[in-house]
Amino acid sequence: MVRGMTHRLMNALLFFPDRRVIPPTSGSLDYEDVEIRTNDGERLHGWWVRSAFASLGHVLLCHGNAGNVTSRAAYARLLAAAGFDVLLFDYRGYGRSTGKPSEEGTYRDARAVLEVLLRRDGVDPSRILYLGESLGGAVALHLAIESPPAGVVLQSAFTSVRDMAHAVYPFIPRAIVPDAYPSLKIIAKLTVPLLVLHGRHDDIVPLAHGRALYAAAPSACKRMEIFEQAGHNDLLVLAGSEWIKAISLWATEALKR
Repeated sequence: MVRGMTHRLMNALLFFPDRRVIPPTSGSLDYEDVEIRTNDGERLHGWWVRSAFASLGHVLLCHGNAGNVTSRAAYARLLAAAGFDVLLFDYRGYGRSTGKPSEEGTYRDARAVLEVLLRRDGVDPSRILYLGESLGGAVALHLAIESPPAGVVLQSAFTSVRDMAHAVYPFIPRAIVPDAYPSLKIIAKLTVPLLVLHGRHDDIVPLAHGRALYAAAPSACKRMEIFEQAGHNDLLVLAGSEWIKAISLWATEALKR
């Protein structure tokens, strides 16, 4: 009973979905609506965005804990312009997706989206990359350990919910905070190339989290890029060109393996 209440409280404090999906203005993003069914009966909504030219690879994008695909259109636009197809989606309870968000639910959602991506015409399974932003970094990492891609990008990612809670609410005993999204514990199992991206002035997920994940990851083929002027929610605004350059250069090497 107490455990159930704790998890309900955690979900209320962790997930901030926006139900309003605002399609990009005509011509600003060439996308296709996608419906994805999960193995527990939820219907997810996503956008499939094709590369602006011959595809270099395919990106499965897991967004953070707030908003929905609408607020990630800029990510897809930059990636498509650089030569990547993108499948971005909303977790259950976000945007047009049914259900209520939870840790296990986000894992199920990512698995379902990967299955849809693998079935799309022209998608080469050996050229799939995962990109996770903030909470989505934990989702992408979990998926990368279950179903290894060609590489994984962790942007503004945290080490665990318990670590985040301790930093924000140090008076709350760590033991009563669910050990959700334990990325630092599992990253040693990663077997694919890794790119860690973080803003130096991130005041939501401090840079120390990104550094800790990078340090704990296996040493083969990993890279970290720190954006000197950026924080958490303004990373693309302040460092968009640097962001896509870092991903493109890293992906070129990762996809050669």
